Amino acid sequence: MKFAKRMERFNTGIFSALADRKQKEIAAGKTVIDLSVGAPNIPPAPHIIDALCGAAREPKNYVYALGDTAELREAVRQWYGRRYGVELNPDAEIASLLGSQDGLAHIALTIVNPGDLVLVPDPGYPIFADGPALAGAELYRMPQKRENGYLIDLKEIPEDVAHRAKLMVVSYPNNPTTSVAPASFYDELVAFAKEYGVIVLHDNAYSELVFDGAHCGSFLQHEGAKDVGVEFNSLSKTYGLAGARIGFAVGNPEIIAMLKALKSNLDYGMFLPVQKAAVAALTGPQDCVETTRRAYESRRNVLVDGLGRAGWKIDRPKATMFVWARIPEPYRSSEAFTLDLLRRAGVLVTPGAAFGPSGEGHVRFALVQDEDTMREAVCSVAASGILGG
Repeated sequence: MKFAKRMERFNTGIFSALADRKQKEIAAGKTVIDLSVGAPNIPPAPHIIDALCGAAREPKNYVYALGDTAELREAVRQWYGRRYGVELNPDAEIASLLGSQDGLAHIALTIVNPGDLVLVPDPGYPIFADGPALAGAELYRMPQKRENGYLIDLKEIPEDVAHRAKLMVVSYPNNPTTSVAPASFYDELVAFAKEYGVIVLHDNAYSELVFDGAHCGSFLQHEGAKDVGVEFNSLSKTYGLAGARIGFAVGNPEIIAMLKALKSNLDYGMFLPVQKAAVAALTGPQDCVETTRRAYESRRNVLVDGLGRAGWKIDRPKATMFVWARIPEPYRSSEAFTLDLLRRAGVLVTPGAAFGPSGEGHVRFALVQDEDTMREAVCSVAASGILGG
């Protein structure tokens, strides 16, 4: 059999590979605490589940959706206005996604031709690079350095690269580094995009998971942002709806129109009961969002403080549901450390190299277990001897 050459650029996804190793450990009779995949274990609030179940009992809701209902678009419009102070045209500036991953995988197909240059963060969530790669793009990785607060330094992008670039992917609060960008960064980003004619895609999936009393806004709050790009948002972590696959692209109407046109040839829209659940989440009581945020903040404290006492000093994340940690001495390979941590401590994390070359030397923890399990993980790591001392 002969397959497409584009598949030569892709190996088995890192999370699938880690799941295979996990199953081998379990088959050998070992207990594994899985902190690798950012799969939330906090369920949706009861009113969201009720909306989904109620709509699922209606036979009329099993037809093809063929797009977004007016009710859903209006709910997104209201939420963006209330939450960020951003006004959106519900007919032209909003498109649903079957999860942000869907949009990140496909939007480059509407913007780039094979050989076009796309700027992606490094380290960065894998689909930021894989989506453009599917479209045949050439990638330029923008380093996110610890000494710069893991922010992209736009001034470091070479002039010839900036002139060639067609699309830039940016995401703060950031996965995996957990960094948060100040307002000044977005003003610089808009100016950069206008100067070089670059389309900006900002992924804002973690804007509600910001800790220590801080708050996070939207790229679209900044003057001129709609002229140059769009923002993706997601209900997966904020409202515990990861498996329902609910996301949105909002912003520049030309980009949104192209994305809608592509999606009309790829899928038949979001299942109508899922749209009802999304409406309930966005328009219903919002105390569940604060409950979720507090849960992740508490888990962060248990893990980071506990590992610190065990001798592994880790920067305290400002946001997201992750912890980004430099691997302890004498390790140099994040993959080697990850496999040793699994074998010796029964704790599974994601090697930093999975997020790009600049991720090497780090691992990412996902805060997807309750506090007691986090304490168990800390004890297992401390007792394993992997930290030395």
